[in-house]
Formats: sequence, C-alpha cells, structure tokens
Amino acid sequence: MGEIKAAAVVAVLGMMMVLGGTGSQAFTLPSPWGYQCTNNTCVKKLADGTLPLATLNECKLTCGKMGVLWPQPTVASLGREVAYFLPSNVVLQPSCRGEACSLMQEAFAVFRDNLERYHPLYSNGKAPWMQPWQPDAMAHSLVVKITVTSSEVKMSLDTQEDYQLEVKTAGGVTTATINANTFFGARHALETLTQLIEYQETRGLLMVVTTASVRDSPAFPYRGLLLDTSRNFISVAALKRTLDGMAACKLNTLHWHITDTHSFPLYLEKLPNMVYYGAYSSEQVYFPADVREIIHYARVRGIRVLPEFDAPAHVGNGWQWGEMQGLGKLAVCVNKEPWQSYCVEPPCGQLNLANPNIYSVLGQVYNEFVDVFGPIDLFHYGGDEVNLNCWNTTDEITSWMTKNGYGLHADAYYQQWSIFQEKSRKLLTTANKGVEVPGILWTSHLTEAGRVDRFLNNSQYIIQVWTTGQDPLIAELLQKGYRLIFSNYDAWYLDCGFGAWVGEGNNWCSPYIGWQKVYDNSPHQMALNLTKSTYANLILGGEAALWTEQVDDHNLDAKLWPRGAALAERLWSNPATGWEEAEFRLIHHRQRLVKRGVPSERIQPQWCHQNEGLCYL
Repeated sequence: MGEIKAAAVVAVLGMMMVLGGTGSQAFTLPSPWGYQCTNNTCVKKLADGTLPLATLNECKLTCGKMGVLWPQPTVASLGREVAYFLPSNVVLQPSCRGEACSLMQEAFAVFRDNLERYHPLYSNGKAPWMQPWQPDAMAHSLVVKITVTSSEVKMSLDTQEDYQLEVKTAGGVTTATINANTFFGARHALETLTQLIEYQETRGLLMVVTTASVRDSPAFPYRGLLLDTSRNFISVAALKRTLDGMAACKLNTLHWHITDTHSFPLYLEKLPNMVYYGAYSSEQVYFPADVREIIHYARVRGIRVLPEFDAPAHVGNGWQWGEMQGLGKLAVCVNKEPWQSYCVEPPCGQLNLANPNIYSVLGQVYNEFVDVFGPIDLFHYGGDEVNLNCWNTTDEITSWMTKNGYGLHADAYYQQWSIFQEKSRKLLTTANKGVEVPGILWTSHLTEAGRVDRFLNNSQYIIQVWTTGQDPLIAELLQKGYRLIFSNYDAWYLDCGFGAWVGEGNNWCSPYIGWQKVYDNSPHQMALNLTKSTYANLILGGEAALWTEQVDDHNLDAKLWPRGAALAERLWSNPATGWEEAEFRLIHHRQRLVKRGVPSERIQPQWCHQNEGLCYL
C-alpha cells in the first residue's frame, strides 16, 4: 500500500512540474469528469472520449428550458451552443435620451465588472485573463445594442420594466440586441444577458450562448426587501452589497426602515439633535451625502429606495431634547420600564399626542426626508404597534384627552391616532411641494376588522400586510378596495427562527423560514384562498423583511441571501410551479451571488451542484 501511495505522489508531482511548479496555482489538471444534458438535467459522466461532454458551467448555461436564468423570464428560447470571447471585446452601442443615457453607461460598467467577476481569480476589480487563447476566441466580439425609448429615470408603480433581448451570432461577432421602454427595463435585460454568459473552466475565458430570444416583464410592480438600520447600524458598504444582490434578482425596492426607538442614525441638518441624542456613536450615522450616494447606486441597478419614518410608535431615542429646547416632551415612555407594559420590545417610546410641537418637528423631519430621498413616488409612514397603555398612563396625555372630552377608551385613542396620521399626511404633502404621493402603512389597530375605512382612505394609502397569510383581514382589505403589499411574517420575515434576544428559547416568529417556503408564498394564491379572487389589480407585490435585532454587517448577507432571491422569482415571475422546479437554478444563482461579492448562505453541499437531481427526499 505504501508503494502505491508513493507512486501516486510521484505521478502527481511529475504532472505539477510539467505544468510549471509545485504551488497550488500550478496544479491545473483537467477534470476527469464532464457533463451531458439529459432530460434538462446536467448529468456527470467520466470523460473517457466516448461521448462529447461539456464542462459544468457550459452545461448549466445551455441545459434546461431556462438555463440558469434567475428570475425566470416570461418567455425564453435559449440556444445550445456557445461562443468564446474575452471581456475586453465587449462593446456597447446605445440609443437613448438624456439622463437615461448616463445611467445606461453606468449600468454597462456594472455589467462589465460582473463579467470580470466570473473569473475564479478575480480580485480588486481585475481578473487575470491569461494567454494562450485560440485565435477565434481572441478575435470574437460581443456587441450589445441597447435602445431605450423613454427618458424616464425615476421608478414608480407605473414604470414599465419590460424588455426584449435577442442574441445572434454570425462569424466572429455575437450581437445582443436589447429593446426597452425605460432604462429600468434595459438594465434588467443587461442582467439577463449577464446570466447567458459564464466562465469556461478549461479554456480560461468567457462563453455566451450563440442564440437566445427573451420577452420579459414582471408579474408585480413592487418587489422589495426591507432593511432595518435602527436596531443595529448597517454600513453604507453593506447596504451597497444588498443592492448588488437585489440587482442580480431584479428586485426593485429597498425599503429603508432607517429609524426606530433604538436609535436615530440619520443626520438632519435642521434637527441635528436627533442624531446627537439618538445615534449609537458618531461613526454610526448616515449623512445626506451617504443617503444620496446609496440612492444613486440603487438607481443605476434598477432599484428605488423607499424611506420609512415610523410613527407615532417606534420613536424614542433621539427625541429626548424637546424639553431642553422649550418644546416640551416630544416623546413619552422613552426607555420606560418595565418595558413589557409599554411596548412590544425594548426600548419603548411613542410620540406625545398632547404636545402640538410634535407637528412642527415632524414637518421639519419630512422636509429633510423629501429633500434627501426625493423625488419620492411613495412614502412609508410605518404606523403600527401603538401601545395604548403608554398613552393612557402618561398624565399629560390623559389630562389632554379628558379636557377635550375625547374620553380614555380605546376607540378614543384610535380616533386621535387617525387624526395624527392625517396631519402627518398633509405635512408630508406640504414638504413634497404640494404633490401628494401614496402613503404606505403597516397593518395595525387602525386596519383591524371593521375599522380601516373609518380611518384611512383607500385612494391615499397602501396597506402592507405583516400578519399571517391566512389572516381574514386580507379579504376585508381587498374587498374594500385597498391596495396591498404582502410581507406576511409566516413566510417573508427573514429574521425568524433564531435564538431569543430577550430571555431564552427561540424568537417570537420561529421556526426558521427556508427558501422553499419563501418561494412558494404566493400573494395571488393567498387572496384566492380567502376571497375566491386573485385581486390582481389591487395586489401590488410583496416584500421580505429583515429586522435587525440580531443582525449587523457580519451576518446580514447570509440572512438575506439566497432567500431574497427566492422572493425575487416569486414576485418577478409568479411561477405556476413550486420550489422543486427552481432548485437547480437557485443553487447556481447562489454561486453567482458569491462571485459578485454578495456572501450568501450555503444551502447544499457542492456535490449537489455538480450532481443535479441526486439530493432529494
């Protein structure tokens, strides 16, 4: 046995010396395995010369109806042959107008960088594309012709994100022709084109399918991720990584839950006390330049940034300065104990309805939000988890309620809450120079059965559902004509299923939600189950939420991805089939996210990626 092992070592060392050294980079023996596409599955076979076999990446690219496209397009026809080329031979030929052209140039630079990242040795913006290559590959060009008919560059619920992509190859040129109504559709087409390209493992260059025809448009206009940056601060770099992941999946809305009772990390130029009293530290602050940088970074990637300023609950730290400035107590129950009596989680805090100065402060807050996030097409007011006991045990508020004859019963407080919300809406409209935009509110006591149309106008508000997907309230809201965004916690809360952060055991919304459940959670099906109708005209889409009690820069990506990608295909494609049909493509897309610098949770052994269909129950 020892002699056999020694002989094997000598043979391997000999091969390594022939290849130019004994270092790990010199050991580049070709794999003894290849792949054959059989029944839309890449089957691993021994490369003994009896069959024409492809590399793993080539097989993934050309096998199956959709190859490795994610999310799957509306209609696609993909060729089974590839052409080899170098990223230096990629050329853009745009036809566009105004700012759409400059955005297109930036999006194309992202496209070029994503191609570089396919190389396994990519680092710091560069990949070592090393010779020798075949002359035909060195000369082959990829020409990307993009026509955008509209000059629209701001996302809205009416933005057309559809596109057409045609790939044809003639001689030494592959031409990708993209036609889209808007920049956003063209950017999505570039993402699809990126996914029709891969690294060829044995040749050391890129390959693109020689022919393809794609007609594509999203099933829902609103496709989002919520990220909370109050409970734990998330750096600008981590926010950009999140946007990179979203762009790879055609998600179009980053819902930024930027403040809460825990901290106020947003610097407001007219209200610097907010961040002075509310930031965790001077290093954990978003300045206006940071926000504008993030917004532009997002727009280049086809994404709107939706700001949320949650009120009248979920305010606390950052609001303690009012009395010192002669404005009275702006927030009550701030950090009050025992917290269980005054809020759903520590620390507590709600706005002081009895203090009229809250409205002048809110007006300034909205002015700065509109200035830094604008132009806005939506605004999220938060508006959930008001604790009536907080207000009803605050002497200033109970005296005000009694003096004005409102009473101290629950409906009296709900009425004052609704008045607060209407004043907030008017303040936001004033800040937005009189232009009214739809407001979004979480489901809450104001939206409970029999109440919603007493307090909220369905033409002014969109309701974001965070209760379960079986909640009868969904039917009532739809039947009363409210537009909905789904974020039902039993399928789309990505912070569920971890250890408790107060006390012991698991957190409140356990168990953990796997990508399979995320994928199969269908807004239309939930509506159909409850009402016998899909209400396609009222369901705007959905959003997965990542609340950050137990998240910061160091574990953010693994909690978001690839489950966020499963959400994305549900909202872009709304597939009629379940997660099983998507598994091979998702496993590959997870690999793609990692190559793009988005660390994503490993959900299967690599063996499963190399042996499709053999990891099953």
